[in-house]
Amino acid sequence: MSRICTVCDKRPQVANIVSHANNKTKKWVYPNVHRMRFTYTNCPSGEVHMGKVCTKCVKAKKVTKVL
Repeated sequence: MSRICTVCDKRPQVANIVSHANNKTKKWVYPNVHRMRFTYTNCPSGEVHMGKVCTKCVKAKKVTKVL
């Protein structure tokens, strides 16, 4: 199951956990994506899409949630 936003194409990133002794361990940082039905706000047709959208796109009003 992919964790990629369909609107902004945000995907998981690799980061390092750095200890006090400067030991580095790899970790994954996942975006906050939710599966929902939505419409694009700049699209005048109002076509309903289904996909995973990150919360930053919802908060920035790039998409509107359809109930």
